Amino acid sequence: MNTKRRDFIQKMGLGTASLGLAAAIPLTSCDASANKATAEEPKDDEQFLFIGDDIAIANTTSGKVRGYILNGVYTYLGVPYGADTSGKNRFMPPQKPEPWTDVKPTIWWGNTAPQIMDNRYANVHYSFADHWNYDDVSEDCLRLNVWTPATDGKKRPVMVWLHGGGFTNGNAIEQDGYHGENFSKKGDAVFVSINHRLGPIGFTDFSGVGGEKYASSGNVGMLDIIASLEWVRDNIANFGGDPGNVTIMGQSGGGAKVTGVMAMPAAQQLVHKGVALSGSMLKGVDQSYSQKLGEYVMKEAGLTPATLDNIQDIPWREYLDIAYRAIDKARKDNLNSGGGRGGFGPVADGVHLPAEEFFSDPNGAASNMPLMVCTTFHEWSATRTSPELEAIDFAGVVEKLKPRFGDDAEKVVNAYKANFPDAKPAEIWALAASNRQGAINTSNAKSGQKAPVYLAWFGWEPKMYDGRMRAFHCIDICFWYANTDRMYTHTGGGSRPRKLSEKMSASLLSFMRTGDPNAGTLPTWAAYTKENGETMVLNDTCELKNDPDRAAREALPA
Repeated sequence: MNTKRRDFIQKMGLGTASLGLAAAIPLTSCDASANKATAEEPKDDEQFLFIGDDIAIANTTSGKVRGYILNGVYTYLGVPYGADTSGKNRFMPPQKPEPWTDVKPTIWWGNTAPQIMDNRYANVHYSFADHWNYDDVSEDCLRLNVWTPATDGKKRPVMVWLHGGGFTNGNAIEQDGYHGENFSKKGDAVFVSINHRLGPIGFTDFSGVGGEKYASSGNVGMLDIIASLEWVRDNIANFGGDPGNVTIMGQSGGGAKVTGVMAMPAAQQLVHKGVALSGSMLKGVDQSYSQKLGEYVMKEAGLTPATLDNIQDIPWREYLDIAYRAIDKARKDNLNSGGGRGGFGPVADGVHLPAEEFFSDPNGAASNMPLMVCTTFHEWSATRTSPELEAIDFAGVVEKLKPRFGDDAEKVVNAYKANFPDAKPAEIWALAASNRQGAINTSNAKSGQKAPVYLAWFGWEPKMYDGRMRAFHCIDICFWYANTDRMYTHTGGGSRPRKLSEKMSASLLSFMRTGDPNAGTLPTWAAYTKENGETMVLNDTCELKNDPDRAAREALPA
C-alpha cells in the first residue's frame, strides 16, 4: 500500500469513517472514464475509493444494496439481516427484515446492540491501546458488514466474525483489528461481521413465567446469530462467496459464541468450521437458574405473568437497569447457577442449545466441523496499564492470586515458576491468571469427535508501554486478519508483527478452505490429542510443542 493511501486509511480509523461525507459528493470529472469503478488494486497516486449510484450494487433476498469499492474490495456496511427487535419483537426470535424496493445504501455501520455505555472510555490507556469504536446504540441492531473481492459467481470461502465482550458488550467494529478488507483481499475470501442482541435484551429467560410466547427468550441473542448465518446461506453467493464453506470465528465472548453455535442443531447445515480465540464454552446456563433469574427480573419491573407483555414497552436503557438490579438481588439471595455459567447468557434449554456438554457425543452436533482454538500467554496482565505493579515479588503474586485460587495460590505460583524458570514475578502472575485450562477442556472435548481440533498459544509481545503489554487479551486478532499495521496500537506496526501475521493469516485461510491450517508458513501443525497436547506456539519464531505448560496447570485447583 502506498504512503498516501495508508495515511488516508489511518485517518479514517476503520477505513470508512469519512464516507458519510464521500457519499454526499458525486464523483465527477471532465473524463467520463474517470468515474468507472475498478476492483483492481489501484496504482500509486490513482483513485482508490469508488462510490456512486451504479457502483457496487448487489442483490439480497430483501432488496438491492449499494456499497462502495475501497482499495479494490467491495464493501457493504450495515446490511439488515433481521427486523427491528424493539416493541413486539423484543424477547422474540428474530424476524426477517422488511423488504425494500429502492436500492439501499449500505455504506455505514449498523447500530450497536443495547448495552451500558457509561464510562466506556474512562481509562485513557485502555482507550488508546484498544482503540474502541462504537456507533449508535439501538434495538434495530440486526445488521452485518460484508467485504469481498468481487460480486461475481466465484465461490470463495466465507468468514463470519462474532465479536467479543462476553455476552453483554461489544459490536462488529469495536476494534480496528476486526476490519475485513485486508483479509478479504489477501485470501480471496468473503468476510462478514455481525451485530446481535446482547445481555438482558438477548438472554433474559422468561419461559418460566411467560409461557409458550416467551419460550425462546433466553436464547434470542444466539438465534440472531443463526439468522445471520441463514442470511449468509441465502445471499452470500451474490457477494462472491460459497454458502457451502462457512467458518465462524470469535474472540473472548465471541469464542464462546463459536462453540455454542457449533453445538446448536440449527447451525448444522450453516456452519462448516469454527475458530475460538481466548474464550469458549462447553455448556449453556442451566435453565432452572435462568428461569428463576427471569422471575426476579419480572418482579423488579413490577410485573406479573398476567402483565408480562408490558416488558416489551419499557425503554431499553430502563430495562437494562431493571435487569441488573434484579441480578444483584438474585446474587444477594444466593441464587444458585448450578456451578456453571450464570448471569445473562445462552440457556441450555435442550431445544436451541443442548442441555448436555457440547461435543460430548462423538457423532453428535459439530462432529464434522474442524475447530481451531487459540489463547494468549498473558490474557490478563495487570501491569499492562499499571506500571507500579511491574515490581511485584513472588510473595505479592501469591497474595494477588488468593482470591482466585484460595489456599492453592502458593502451590500454583511455585508450579508456574518451575515450568517457566526465566519468567519474572509479574509474568508468572499473568501466566497463572491466564491459564489455558478452558482451552484445554474444549480441545479435549472436541478431540473425541471425528473432525480435528488444532490448538495454538500466542506469545508475541509488542515493544510498547515499556514492555508491559505482553501477549494480552485481544492482541492476536489482528495477526489472524492481516491487520497488524491497521491495529497499530496493539502491535506498533511495521515488519516485525507483519511477518508473523503473514504466517498466521495464511494458516487461517488454509483452515477455512480445507479444515487444515497447514499452509507451509508455520511448522507442521499436528492436530491436538489428549495424550500429547500438541500446541502451536506463535511468536517471532514459531514452534509446535507438546503441552508446554502441563506441569504448571496440574497445580490448578480442580
